[in-house]
Amino acid sequence: MNLFDLLLESSKKLIEEVKMLNYEKINEKPALDKWSISQICHHLYLSEKLFTKAIENGLKDKDYESVVHKPIHLVSDRFQKFESPEIAKPSEDPLEVETILNFLTESRENLLNVLRAIDDKSILSKKVSNHPAFGELSLEQWIELLYLHEQRHIEQIKDVKLSKSFG
Repeated sequence: MNLFDLLLESSKKLIEEVKMLNYEKINEKPALDKWSISQICHHLYLSEKLFTKAIENGLKDKDYESVVHKPIHLVSDRFQKFESPEIAKPSEDPLEVETILNFLTESRENLLNVLRAIDDKSILSKKVSNHPAFGELSLEQWIELLYLHEQRHIEQIKDVKLSKSFG
């Protein structure tokens, strides 16, 4: 399965996890220091907008002969905690389920539109954009990182749904 198919599949999984929740459940925090499902989704929306912008900017930059692959798989380790940059931190305000679904659909469509406009997808391995944690990443790795990041948070959503406070 290619990265585009993975993004589509991942988006469907994410929406499946949240679409049947009500306002109270989507905004309920499992603990004071934990994000609600609404906040997780808002974070994913904000992050995807940033990823899309990074990819757009990288497409405008020069081609590189070779780009070093970085250990982005570390994002998959949910025991490893990462601090979200301020720009991708979710709102504390509760959000409607429909608003969250619209956000997620909008950000994924915007990303896919950017990717669909690329005639030669091989260019994604020759262009880079700077990531705050990993440094220069190929655009291909940016897309893979987005997928891994989303998978991490889908698992987090499942955990919130299984928490005692959620029942």
